[in-house]
Amino acid sequence: MARKRIKRQLLLKKLFNKRRLVILNEDTFEETFSLKLNLMNVFVVVTLSAIFLIGITTYIIAFTPLREYIPGYASTQLKKNAIDLAIKSDSLEKSFELNNAYIASIKKVLAGDLEYAKLNKDSLIITEKQAVDEKGLAVSEVEKELREKVIEEDKYNVFETAKPKVNFILFPPAQGTIIEKYSAKNNHLAVKIALANNTPIKTVGTGTIIFSDWTPSHGYVIIVEHQEGILSVYKNAASVTKKQGDTVKSGEVIALAGNTSNQDSSISLHFELWKDGFPIDPTQFINFQ
Repeated sequence: MARKRIKRQLLLKKLFNKRRLVILNEDTFEETFSLKLNLMNVFVVVTLSAIFLIGITTYIIAFTPLREYIPGYASTQLKKNAIDLAIKSDSLEKSFELNNAYIASIKKVLAGDLEYAKLNKDSLIITEKQAVDEKGLAVSEVEKELREKVIEEDKYNVFETAKPKVNFILFPPAQGTIIEKYSAKNNHLAVKIALANNTPIKTVGTGTIIFSDWTPSHGYVIIVEHQEGILSVYKNAASVTKKQGDTVKSGEVIALAGNTSNQDSSISLHFELWKDGFPIDPTQFINFQ
């Protein structure tokens, strides 16, 4: 025990024994710098320096862009670019699917390979039959009193103007004789109108031309997209005056009738009308006479 105590005292004495660090000029032996220190001071300074270097290195790796140059760490810019590319690819995929569906619909319109929808003059909207809860239709006493009150007040109301329920009117594409009527049973989804050579073909309503090009089976074909999901199709034109993407007004000339040099040698216009992807009889909404 005494020996251990003596060794411990000698070690402490060595650690705290003061020493002087002197720097001399080699030629003149002149003292240029001196510093008093001991082993404990050296140990403390070295330890603090090591801790400082470790802290600075950790900060650089964790919070600065310099960590990108250390093997094993991914670039922040690369991560950001990868996220942006993932978002753009998802948007492009959705746009691609929508465009494919739109092109498929246009192809069906041109080929006439779609189901037939029965519509009437009163509405262009296809209604679905739904089950009606008759219990929910029962009129309460409060509703009866309110109805009687409103009816009594409306007896003396005078309406100076009345607004029509229909805000979209279709005009005939050309004046001519219908030589072949619309027939869904025979898969003839158009009306065939006999026209003279160079007769102007006009759009039936305001809209945007989504197709205007030559086809081998129907000559020049123009498809105009109108409001409320309506498409008007003009086939067997000899020439067109509008291109895809143009906006047209009601009654504006979009093509000229003539010999299209296809299977049908007569000069005629094949006119189709579509609503939400379903063919409808144009004569229900347009007076061709």
